[in-house]
Amino acid sequence: MTQLGTFVRRNFEPLLLSAQVVVDLLVVVGACLTAWWVREQLITDPIALSQYREFFSITTAVTLVCFHWFGLYSPIKSLLNVQEFKGVFKSTVAAFLIVSALAVFLRGTNQEVTEGFMGRLVALHQAFDLDVNPDAYSRLTQILCFALILFFTLISRFVSFKVIQHLHRRGIGNRNVIIVGAGVMGRRLQKRFLIVPTLGLNLAGFIDDDEELVGSTIDRSRVLGTTRELENLLGRHKVSDVFIAMPEEEEDRVMAIISELERVGVAYHVVPRFYHLMSYKVRIENLDSIPLITRPERRSSLLQNFAKRLVDIGVALAFLGGGGVFFLVSAILIKRDSPGPVFFKQTRIGLNGKPFRMFKFRTMHTVACDDAVAPNSENDPRVTRVGRFLRRYSLDELPNFLNVLRGEMSVVGPRPEMPFIVETYGPMDRERLRAKPGVTGLWQISYARKGAIHENLDYDLYYIENQSILLDLVIIALTGFAVAKGTGAY
Repeated sequence: MTQLGTFVRRNFEPLLLSAQVVVDLLVVVGACLTAWWVREQLITDPIALSQYREFFSITTAVTLVCFHWFGLYSPIKSLLNVQEFKGVFKSTVAAFLIVSALAVFLRGTNQEVTEGFMGRLVALHQAFDLDVNPDAYSRLTQILCFALILFFTLISRFVSFKVIQHLHRRGIGNRNVIIVGAGVMGRRLQKRFLIVPTLGLNLAGFIDDDEELVGSTIDRSRVLGTTRELENLLGRHKVSDVFIAMPEEEEDRVMAIISELERVGVAYHVVPRFYHLMSYKVRIENLDSIPLITRPERRSSLLQNFAKRLVDIGVALAFLGGGGVFFLVSAILIKRDSPGPVFFKQTRIGLNGKPFRMFKFRTMHTVACDDAVAPNSENDPRVTRVGRFLRRYSLDELPNFLNVLRGEMSVVGPRPEMPFIVETYGPMDRERLRAKPGVTGLWQISYARKGAIHENLDYDLYYIENQSILLDLVIIALTGFAVAKGTGAY
């Protein structure tokens, strides 16, 4: 490996963040210039670009600071980057408000400095005078500027994520990691590394104190040795991060491993004993120096529920109204392709365990439309020719919007399960029933899409604990990309 390659490998994340700052700078400046150009094309009263020099400079600086403030330059990414997209929206709104306030309160002043308290205020104002006159530029330009910043930044971030994913898939910038613990939790982590290669983590193998496992292979990953060889294995495999996946282990044993990792200077991440409890939004309290984990009560506000219902109705009417011709064509093709009804109706479990009849386009032969396991191959003989196309692009689920209008489903939420599966739910699984089921959700646009719904509880818990209108809009947008790519079910 060349010196340049070694430098890039060792400093991949700092270089990536630096490049992201430069890209954001160019995007914001480009949005400002585009806003000025659009306004000049629409309005006959021209304003010279030089008039906007101070305003655009302040806008650029404040926007980049807001991006940093809302965590857009953090190397740690959220699930499917949904929090980053929310951060773009929040930071753009915050930047708009801050720039508007600065333009008003720190505009130029010609007042003479006098004695006393008022004189000191005038002097302070002049010291921070931004030389910006809000009357010298167009309000339309200002609004267009931030609208374009939001639009361009969302696009650039989406492209950036795809570029980073491509680099990680090729092994560029990946970090070597080891999982301590080859038990159930360790294998769950391994599975996540395998199905989400864009995490940038290259699993070198396991470390486990079970001597019989050493040297064996667990789904393409070897058990490299025991914790007694920890320091040697870390150096041999050039490990940068260690994941300790032993939630059932005694605290003293885990702390001993942590102490060893701190001694050799390797970053570590610990899967907690109460794994699913930590998936909730929890609060850490102290009772006379004893830490306590508390789950604060979470209730959706009436305003949030009302806004979510408005979004549901609006999106459902848009799809059902705008897709009338498609519904008619689909119905004709389904009837001609195989005998049976156009719609497939099945009992599913909704909010608080209430059953309802869910509508879908029929994609399987009538004799196979029951509660059997869903198809997991595009060559499944139960699926019709038209059904194969509909399932690939998730078009078979468009009649779900009838359930949305009836209030049985939402546009975004956990996917509804069949009664016989819900009957096997444990306490954690039943948390999925706290939210109204959705047409789409985090699981549907994730890399784990091909797995069973009930085996990917983490996605639903994340959504339930973080649900908001903004998160729903992000998921709807990402669903559009997933459907366009044809990454639906079989």
